[in-house]
Amino acid sequence: MANDEKMSRQEAGRKGGEATSKNHDKDFYQEIGQKGGEATSDNHDKEFYQEIGQKGGEATADSQGKDFYKEIGEKGGKARNNN
Repeated sequence: MANDEKMSRQEAGRKGGEATSKNHDKDFYQEIGQKGGEATSDNHDKEFYQEIGQKGGEATADSQGKDFYKEIGEKGGKARNNN
């Protein structure tokens, strides 16, 4: 890349992620994930989690089809009955 060309944010993020993954192991990512989850929990209430759960459920239903939840519910019920 020439000095007068700027790197896009996407490219910079990708390169940074690759460098980080070469320098850190699974434990590092588990630790920062735990810290991030705790920080999010400290800064948001029950309604926040309900809202993002609702949005995620709607997005999944849109991408997987109307019968997706019915099918996974049936699979879960069968698996539970077999144990």
